[in-house]
Amino acid sequence: MDIRFLKECFKDNLDAPAIIWKDRSFDYSWLLERMDYWDRQIDNAKILSGHVVVMDADYSPETIALFLALMERDTIIVPLTTRKESVREKILTISSAEFIVQIDQNDNVVIQRTFVIADGALYEKLRRDQHAGLVLFSSGSSGVPKAIVHDLLLIIKKFRIKRHARRIIVFLLFDHIGGLNTMLYGLSNAGCLITVPDRNADAVLNTIEKHKADTLPTSPTFINLILLSHAYERYDLSSLSLVTYGTESMPESTLKKFHELFPQITLQQTYGLSELGILRSKSKSSDSLWVKIGGEGFETRITDGILYIKANSSMLGYLNAPSPFTDDGWFRTGDRVEQDGEYIRFLGRDSDMLNVGGEKVNPVEVESVIQEMNNVLDVTVYGEKNFITGVIVCAVVTLKEPCFDEKVFIKDLKKHCSVKLARHKIPIKVSISDQLQYSQRFKKDRTGSHLS
Repeated sequence: MDIRFLKECFKDNLDAPAIIWKDRSFDYSWLLERMDYWDRQIDNAKILSGHVVVMDADYSPETIALFLALMERDTIIVPLTTRKESVREKILTISSAEFIVQIDQNDNVVIQRTFVIADGALYEKLRRDQHAGLVLFSSGSSGVPKAIVHDLLLIIKKFRIKRHARRIIVFLLFDHIGGLNTMLYGLSNAGCLITVPDRNADAVLNTIEKHKADTLPTSPTFINLILLSHAYERYDLSSLSLVTYGTESMPESTLKKFHELFPQITLQQTYGLSELGILRSKSKSSDSLWVKIGGEGFETRITDGILYIKANSSMLGYLNAPSPFTDDGWFRTGDRVEQDGEYIRFLGRDSDMLNVGGEKVNPVEVESVIQEMNNVLDVTVYGEKNFITGVIVCAVVTLKEPCFDEKVFIKDLKKHCSVKLARHKIPIKVSISDQLQYSQRFKKDRTGSHLS
């Protein structure tokens, strides 16, 4: 793949910091030299154009340099970050991994050949076109994860347009479309990618202070964790000018509280899907959930309250599932939205909406109301089957401080909800938990599985 535009950008900024990892800075001169090194190692390992290469890694200097070298060689890259052995084995099998590159926490690299032969129509198209490929996996919460195959040429096209150079925290995971978008945006604009030693509030905010990061791409769940932990009181965040959030719906109470604490920080909602890439977006204001999305190469339409998108950077298809596109190329996102002129507001995943006796309940709305209560640290709203109403609204709540009488707290919670919510939205079943309810990707788990 022709990535000359990236290399020219690197050559124009040889002394600029490209990556900060474990408090060490690596400039663009180092990155170019390391790409050349990995180009030779790719030859030695007999990795050829079109080979399927799993990269079992997190962000690091070697990971980034090797990713770029593999992309330039037109290989098909499968990023992998999970440590769950059962999920890992599914990914290796479904992707038909021909090589596995493991990069450990000390940035040591081991390349292993599997002697599997990867075939199939989508892989053959990439090889025929001599384009690099990218395979991402859905979360697989409903069963086997779907393998999403992209032509990397279509994804990197948008990065040819110059934007602002930023000092960006790389928070979203290496196998996440948002994380890869962060990496490619930073590199294509000669920015600095700042890695974190751990993805908890103190580690991230300490890194922002130490390395003067100006941009944090993250999730609403992690923003809420920052607020709940009060970690922001322990660090100097004056360098931070932009926080972008996506991957799930933002509770309005979380957005407004963060904006009140940090009015000088621009909050920008982002939107993208693994199947389509990341759209350009513009929030109406930092404390508003209304956002414009689209940009060059994307079209949007709303049908029956569901967002549909047509994208030039759409995936080629799934390895292990039928094509989800309509005959004329539109993708049903499954995101329920409302519209006001050019702006839309995300209400949540259509699959997350609860049908209570024929009435729709948005779990995010209920969570936002419950989070207003003083002693609530975290809350997840989900549905359980009920033979009368079909589904009942349930909430699992984590408290800041233990309460002496849980029955009194639950009674107060329902009373608080009755003031703000319609009757059918008030949780029928409330459980107290000592666990925070989020996944490895800092997204809410609404299946109720965290209670089992």
